[in-house]
Amino acid sequence: MERVTQQLADFSASLTFGDLDRDLISHLKKYLLDAIGCGLYGSCLPWCQIVNHFIKEQRGTKESTLWLQRFKGPSTNVSLGLGVMIHSFDFDDYHNAKVHPGAVVIPAAMAMGERSGANGKSVLTAIAAGYETMIRVSLATGPTSSRLKGWHLTGTTGPFGAAAAAGKLLGLNQDEMASALGMAGTQSGGLWAFTADGAMSKRFHAGRASQSGVMSALLAQKGYKGPTQILEAEDGGFCRATSDQVDFSLATEGLGKRFLSYDVNLKPHACCASAHTAVDGLLELVGKHRIVLSEIDEVLVKTANSVKVQCGFEYEPLSVLQAQMSLQYIVAVTLLEGKALLEQFSEDRISNPQTLELAKRVKVVTDPEIENVYPGRFANKVEVILKNGERFETRVDFARGTYKNPMSFHQVTEKFKSLTSDVTKKDRIEAIINEVEHMEKLQDIRDLTRLIS
Repeated sequence: MERVTQQLADFSASLTFGDLDRDLISHLKKYLLDAIGCGLYGSCLPWCQIVNHFIKEQRGTKESTLWLQRFKGPSTNVSLGLGVMIHSFDFDDYHNAKVHPGAVVIPAAMAMGERSGANGKSVLTAIAAGYETMIRVSLATGPTSSRLKGWHLTGTTGPFGAAAAAGKLLGLNQDEMASALGMAGTQSGGLWAFTADGAMSKRFHAGRASQSGVMSALLAQKGYKGPTQILEAEDGGFCRATSDQVDFSLATEGLGKRFLSYDVNLKPHACCASAHTAVDGLLELVGKHRIVLSEIDEVLVKTANSVKVQCGFEYEPLSVLQAQMSLQYIVAVTLLEGKALLEQFSEDRISNPQTLELAKRVKVVTDPEIENVYPGRFANKVEVILKNGERFETRVDFARGTYKNPMSFHQVTEKFKSLTSDVTKKDRIEAIINEVEHMEKLQDIRDLTRLIS
């Protein structure tokens, strides 16, 4: 049997900062700054406050900082809180393997880095190991099949990435890292049922995945033996248990030579990534054809089947999350307000009668051409049909912010400032940006975590 788990463990255990080229390091810094911004913004949201209050009640050893909470606690619990905070508004990074790696890997790397007083180079290396592991596990699992079975892949594959990042900072050897991945996989979880009633659990999945990975690495360091064939085992292996379209070669092909972390996308729109090309396409059509709202009869979003299942449900204003996942709402609010940013998904906006009426005119249908390229491309076709019978259509394959149409570091800093301007002081915002921009020169990650305590 091919030792897929062991190969990933070997990669993470042996990875060094010298293996990361300058361009990849620049990408990792953008991901880190974006995640911190999302997390600081999330600290004020009710679903984060509930989890953070729970973490504070547990108290424990003061190892790691729970951002903006004036609290330090065990790295396991803090990684839970940070993950929920980063994933709190679905504004965090994503990969087309249908995962949000930053919300899982960065909490583990930051919490464990602070625990050990690691330098910036070590933390960046750990982030690279975690991103690469999580992305490759998801690809090998077959993300479309797994998602259609009801799994949320950020929750299910996340523990692997967090274990790799935490294990790297703990200095685990190859055998210990394999055990850590094994323990991470056996804790996997995360079900998609939250769209049925707008529950908060999607936010929780990222934090719980990060916590599970950190715990796995700590246990492995102490000699706890996890299943070292957790991915490929015939009976109870993660991949076959969660998907019908497994391809183990995707976990190991080019491992250590081609970094899939280059292909991570950042979000300019505060909603599900599968809707971003629809937003961009809609804005293009409205601008190009000067479409007037009152003239619209119907809008068709032509997409992949799994996106139709995931985001094509009949919209009801049950929660902010429900709006962020609904193509009907996202299209309607974009038409009404010309954007899909934080304010478009506020509690008062999601039940606006005008938006609700317009959302009913949005239809989501499966398109064979889009199905054929998904999930390699989160493409969408958008067709606007006017009351006079005129029809305008466009197709967008790569949204703004994706690796094919990337945000610059400056653009990420502007997003960071917009997320944090109401939650921390201007001088601290600038200091955080500066520390992340020069991360490889940072001698102790605690110089950064002190700024966000």
